[in-house]
Amino acid sequence: MPRINKSVVLALLIATSSVFLLFQLYYYRQYVSKHGTRSSGKAVQMGGDAQWQVVKKFLGLVARYNLPVFLIDTATLSLLLQESPQPRDGQAEGPPCSSFCTHRDFTTFALLAKLWKYDASLAQAAAERGLEFLEVRGKDPRLVGLDDLSGTEIPLHFLFRRNGHAVHLVVFYERSGNYLWHGPLRLKPNMDRKFVSFRKLDFGRQAGAYDRPELVPSLVDGLDVRIPKNISRFLNERAQARFLECRYKDARAFYQVYPDDTSPEAMDFRMKAKSLLHLAARTLSDLGVPFWLSSGTCLGWFRQCNVIPYSKDVDLGIRIKDYQPDIIQAFQKSGLPLKHKFGKVEDSLELSFQGLDVKLDIFFFYEEDDVVWNGGTQAKSGKKFKYVFPRFALCWTELLDLKVRVPCETLDYVEANYGQNWNIPVKTWDWKTSPSNVKENGVWPVREWDEVIQVY
Repeated sequence: MPRINKSVVLALLIATSSVFLLFQLYYYRQYVSKHGTRSSGKAVQMGGDAQWQVVKKFLGLVARYNLPVFLIDTATLSLLLQESPQPRDGQAEGPPCSSFCTHRDFTTFALLAKLWKYDASLAQAAAERGLEFLEVRGKDPRLVGLDDLSGTEIPLHFLFRRNGHAVHLVVFYERSGNYLWHGPLRLKPNMDRKFVSFRKLDFGRQAGAYDRPELVPSLVDGLDVRIPKNISRFLNERAQARFLECRYKDARAFYQVYPDDTSPEAMDFRMKAKSLLHLAARTLSDLGVPFWLSSGTCLGWFRQCNVIPYSKDVDLGIRIKDYQPDIIQAFQKSGLPLKHKFGKVEDSLELSFQGLDVKLDIFFFYEEDDVVWNGGTQAKSGKKFKYVFPRFALCWTELLDLKVRVPCETLDYVEANYGQNWNIPVKTWDWKTSPSNVKENGVWPVREWDEVIQVY
C-alpha cells in the first residue's frame, strides 16, 4: 500500500476549508442583502440603521426643547402611504426600520414657528448628542413692505448631521392667518457647503406655501412622530407649493415714478376688490377649481404689489379642463349675479359676475400646441378674439392678504399681454386692440348668438 504524503493531505484540507469558508461568506452576503441583519433582537436594513439612529437622536433633541415638529419627508411619507402608519399606541409589526431607512442622505421634518421660542442653546445641545449643526436665516417677508425693504432675519432652516446622514428641519411660518410659508435655503459665503447636498433636498430650493395640515401622532419604525393626517393631500401640495414673493423693491421704484393713487375712490375700490377676490377664492375653493390672477389683476400684483385702482375689475384665469357646470350657480349663491356669458365650453368661454361696484371676470384658457389662449367676444357684432400666451406653470403668492396663484413665468405672461412697456401705466385700454397678444378669431354664426352671447 503506497504511503500518503502528509503535506499533500494538509494542502487538500486547507483548500477544502477555504472553499467551504468562501461558500459560507457568499451565502451570508446573499442572505443579508435580502433579509437584513439582526441587532439586539431587532431587524434593520443594511445601511439604514445609521439613518434611523440619527433620526432618533434628533427626535430626542427636539423633545427636550418641546419643538412641535412633524414629518414631511417625501420618501418616508410615500412609504407610509403604502404601509399604513401605526397609531402611537399600536404594536409595530415587521422590520422596525421599514420607513426611515430609505438610504437617502437626509430626512426632513417641519417646525411650526408660532409654537416654539427660539433658544440659542439648541446648537450646543445638538453637539452634545454628536450632531453637527447648521442654521440658515433669511428675511421675514411678513415684515417687508414698500416702506421698509430691510426686513428682519429669522431662522428658516436647520440641519443636523451625523455619520453622513442629515436631518433637515424646515421652519413653517403662518402668513395672513390662513396659510403656512417656508423660505428658500440660501447659504451665505461663510457656511459649510459640504454639509449636505442641497440640490437633493426636498424643501428649500424655492420658497413654498401650504394649507395648514391636520397632524396626527403615529409610531413609525418604533419612533413617536407626528405626520399629516391626509398624506396624499400633503404630497400633492408639495408638488405645487412653489411660492413667489411680491417684488417690493421694484414696486417701490414704480411708485417713485408713478405716485400711488390714495384718493378715497381708489381706496374704496381696493377695499371692494379685496372683498370680491376673497369671495371668489372661497367659492372656487369649495368647488375644487384652481384659478390664478390674470390680466390687469396679475399685472397689478407683478408691477406694484397691489390691484390697479383704475382697472375697476378683478380678473381670474381657469383652465377649461377645470370647468364645472355649477360654477355659475355657485357664484350666484354667493351673492354675485351673472353679468354676461360669452362663448361656450368648447370655444372661448368667458364669464363675468357683478360684485359691489366691482366686476369679476373669469377667463377660461385652452391648450393648443405649445401655447395657451383665452377668448373674447364682442356682443354687438359677434366678433371673436383670441389672446395667446406661452405655456406656464402655476405658483403661489400673496395679494390682499390672500394666498393665490399666479403664472410662475410671470414676466413672460405679462409681456405677452401688455408688451415690453408693461411697466408704464395705460389708463385708456381697448380690450379688442390694446393687448399685444390679441388676434381676430372669426365671427360667431348668428344662429349661435343666443347661446354664445348672453348679457344680463
